[in-house]
This record gives sequence, structure tokens and C-alpha cells, in this order.
Amino acid sequence: MAPRTPSRPVGTVTRGTTNPNRLRRMDRWIAATHGAALRRSPDPVAVDLGYGAAPWTAVELLLRLRAAAPRTRVVGVEIEPARVAAAKPYEREGLTFRHGGFEVPLSGSPALIRAANVLRQYDEDQVAAVWERLRARLAPGGLLVEGTCDEIGRRHVWVALGPEGPRSVTFAARLGSLERPSDLAERLPKALIHRNVPGEPVHAFLRDFDRAWAAAAPYASYGARQRWIRAARDLRGDWPVLDGASRWRQGELTVRWEALAPLTG
Repeated sequence: MAPRTPSRPVGTVTRGTTNPNRLRRMDRWIAATHGAALRRSPDPVAVDLGYGAAPWTAVELLLRLRAAAPRTRVVGVEIEPARVAAAKPYEREGLTFRHGGFEVPLSGSPALIRAANVLRQYDEDQVAAVWERLRARLAPGGLLVEGTCDEIGRRHVWVALGPEGPRSVTFAARLGSLERPSDLAERLPKALIHRNVPGEPVHAFLRDFDRAWAAAAPYASYGARQRWIRAARDLRGDWPVLDGASRWRQGELTVRWEALAPLTG
């Protein structure tokens, strides 16, 4: 695949922090929810945007997506040229690395763009424009996943967007490390993290999730997973939870974006 005509990459250099398996929870969710679309795609290209100082996340994304969609190819895109040069030795069949930014320098339209821990350094009022730019690069039926996790991948929150706009927010955690669901607030994506205040929907959601978690305390004797599942079932009565027990068992819960979207102003 030939790149577009070279131009100045759009965006700024990130800290580049990365660790093996840091994005495993996000990858697992993408493979489960978007694998069928990748299998149907005539050109299943996935972009690991802003993979950081080491190429581990792109290498792992290829392995995990190919388990669900064997024809998938991954392109790691980084705005820092030295990081691209350092990643080149890891190229293999189905995996390449390219210099670029939010313009996504591919000749075609990818079926998936994953942008993990990229927008944390940006201002909240910049997020919508970045989302719009990245969504415009998606193939029909494509998916953009943008979110944040901690350094070793125990806690994630991400937004899934289609070409038409944001669809859902997923909360995911290693449940044994979680005291309460609102501990995930520190990993909210930039579009939501400053909205975790009284009066905003995401604050109300995390408050209700904590209450459901507390009410499910008797299930803790069966393990944190069973407690999470029970809390999720209770939460579904008041919030538009989109997934079910098969995902909850993975320590995930996905909610419709419109329910958590920031209020205007």
C-alpha cells in the first residue's frame, strides 16, 4: 500500500510510554466486537495510531486481530521519525510502520483506527476536531477506538466511534485491582475526564455504578467477577448498557455514548 503524498504530520509527539500487553483489554474487545466486520472487509487494514517509543502494541494488535480476522494487516503510525526507524526491524508480513499523525498517511481507508493514550495531552476542546478527522479516514463500516489506560493495562476506558460519530463508552478493568468502579474515572478519555463533576452524566453514571457495586457486595464471596456481573445487571435498569454477561465476565461494561456525552457549555 503506497502512502499518500508526504506532508507535515498532524499532531504532536506523545510521551511514548508503552509496555507489552498494555492494550490487551482494548484489543480483546475490538477483536470480539469488530472481528466480523474485519472479516467482511475487502481490505482489512488496522492502524495503531501513536504506538509510542516501542512497537509492542502494534505487534500484539496484529496477533490478536488475526485470531479473529486472519487477513487483517496492521500499520503502526507514529509522528516521531526516530520511533518509526526503531520499529522498522519488527516489520513482518502484515505489519508495517509509517511516519505520520492524525492525517493517517495511507492511500486507502482503514477498517480500524486505534488511538490509545494519544489525546491525553490535548485540550478537551481539541478532541472533537481530532475525532472528526480520524472518522473521515475510516472505510464504510469502519471503527475508531480512542481511549486511555494505565501503564500496565489494568484499567481502561475507551470510546468507540463509527464514521457517523461516537457510539459507546467501554469501562474495563482487572477486577482484582478495583476497589470500586469509580476508580476508573482517572482513565476516562479526554472528552470525558474533565466532566466527572456533579451535574454531568458521566459523574452520575459512576455514582450509580458505585452504588450497584456496593449493593452487590454479598456476591464478593464468589469473586470480584460475579460481583461485577451482578452490579452490571442492576445498572442496566437505569442506564443503556449495550453488552451482556459474556463481556461482563471479561471485566467490561459498555454504555451508549449518548447517555454519558458531556452537556453543552
